[in-house]
Amino acid sequence: TMHRRTLLRNLAAVVAATLTAPSFAQHPDPAKRKPDLGDAAEGRYAGNVISDSKGSSHDGVTLTVTRIGVNRVRITSDYPRLPVVEVTLTKAMGKIIQAHGDTAYVYDPSTRQLDVSFHNEVSWSGRRQ
Repeated sequence: TMHRRTLLRNLAAVVAATLTAPSFAQHPDPAKRKPDLGDAAEGRYAGNVISDSKGSSHDGVTLTVTRIGVNRVRITSDYPRLPVVEVTLTKAMGKIIQAHGDTAYVYDPSTRQLDVSFHNEVSWSGRRQ
């Protein structure tokens, strides 16, 4: 029928355009990307493990926060007790916080203070370097 041919022609055009157009998701240009909360949070932070449900506190621990996606970061450290975690970020009352999950994340850009509670089990506090 005429309707079916039009539908198939439109579908073919969409598929052809998709296959020939460059994909922004596959080849993002960082210079053209709008900065997000991951960019604002990214950096190195010096601080201390201030409480640990399975051990003692520990001084001189560095966290590295790396942007891995839109409003998403990975947190690593130089202290084996702290697990590598990925956190989705949102903004509330001038602070950057976790959007959900069992890792509490609170970064205050005005003071450069970061507080992280990994899996609600071990807490770290420090400042951006």
